[in-house]
Amino acid sequence: MVRNHSILVVDDEPSVCFLLKEELSEQKKFDVFTANDGVAAMNALQQRPIDVVLLDVKMPRVSGMEVLKFINEHHPTTIVIMLSNYADVKTAIEATKLGAYDFVGKPYNRDELLATVNRAIQHRRLTIDVELMKYELSRKSGEKEIIAQSPAMKAMLSTARKVAASDSIVHIHGASGSGKELIANLIHNESLRHDRPFVVVNCASLPDTLLESELFGHEKGAFTNAHQMKQGLVEVANGGSLFLDEVGDISPVVQPKLLRFLETGEFRRVGGNTSMQVDVRIISATNKDLHAEVKAGRFREDLLYRLNVVTLRIPPLKDRKEDIPLLVEYFLKRKAKTKAPKRLSADALQALLAYDWPGNIRELEHAIEGSMLLSHEETITSKDFALAQSNVGQNAPQRINTETSAMTMEEVERMHIELMLKRFKYSRSKTAAALGITQKTLYLKIKRYNIPIQDAE
Repeated sequence: MVRNHSILVVDDEPSVCFLLKEELSEQKKFDVFTANDGVAAMNALQQRPIDVVLLDVKMPRVSGMEVLKFINEHHPTTIVIMLSNYADVKTAIEATKLGAYDFVGKPYNRDELLATVNRAIQHRRLTIDVELMKYELSRKSGEKEIIAQSPAMKAMLSTARKVAASDSIVHIHGASGSGKELIANLIHNESLRHDRPFVVVNCASLPDTLLESELFGHEKGAFTNAHQMKQGLVEVANGGSLFLDEVGDISPVVQPKLLRFLETGEFRRVGGNTSMQVDVRIISATNKDLHAEVKAGRFREDLLYRLNVVTLRIPPLKDRKEDIPLLVEYFLKRKAKTKAPKRLSADALQALLAYDWPGNIRELEHAIEGSMLLSHEETITSKDFALAQSNVGQNAPQRINTETSAMTMEEVERMHIELMLKRFKYSRSKTAAALGITQKTLYLKIKRYNIPIQDAE
């Protein structure tokens, strides 16, 4: 279920709070809360993330300006719209200089107020996008396109799309370099949360203290060098998806805190004493056998069962070699520095098909990139690859004639169809389904390429 946008109305006049709540609640996308003074407003902000605050300038005890400063310091992604009498316009303008997004005069026009609130929500989304971009700059940007025609990958992707529509926790198991983040991204993009943040945390790259702070944030002075409050990524991801990559590497120190968060949606910033609650969908991934980790005492059994609601297993590249010609074509085009990408010789493609790819797609990508640098010709041959011969499969496909002949895309397609026909024992219906084409199209391609056909077994 997609989380509604949360709005907090703060005004010392109960009638104003009531009226604004009634009018804003008519918009089904808003969850509206109210507070009648500054202290109540700050308490409300500590209980749950708030997207937009409609804040009265003048209130007893704690003024709107003080609440604004509190929000800027402790909840920087919360957008503030000041409410003021026309006589207080100067004060409201001063508030915008201190970080308020906009101000609305009282008495207000309903349509103008709604328009301002919607602009504020869009502004908040852009602000979060900027923060995510800053975070992503420290990571290698992953590709978003999934290249797959093999039956094993098609079956896994079909399951991934089915579970995307739900809000269930999803765990992805796959070897390093097999594309776990791509699958997590697909699940998010095809879910009801697709227009909310998708936040990635690499659990293996951070020590315990930094991982906890990165996930849940910290208060100013919580530890050395904590010079200011920092929101955690669970807050940034509120309403969207949080991808915990390499979750099997989380230490026993952080595991119980993660388990509590998964069970309740509640967390505390490091150094804080107030519980907050967010609504995020968790997608996790690892290359480890978590059941073996549990037996070894390195991973909590209750955390495993909490993460293991739905498990997707990505097949290694050695089990989906039908995809290698397509992946090669994709990487050659993407990494080409000219409009005409380099081509692969027949012996080079055979070498790639015979290799077991322990590093999976990432290793294939690096191999293609390296071969493009080593090859001084337009055609890349097997000599331009440095593959570990101990990993070359014993049952490699029969080598095509003329080792140095460049393969056209038609020749690559012909080889791919032949491989698929052999895989499915010459069943045209199964081969066509795996290739994603009709049986008629497959028949025409077999005729076009003069592919010898055996009787289906």
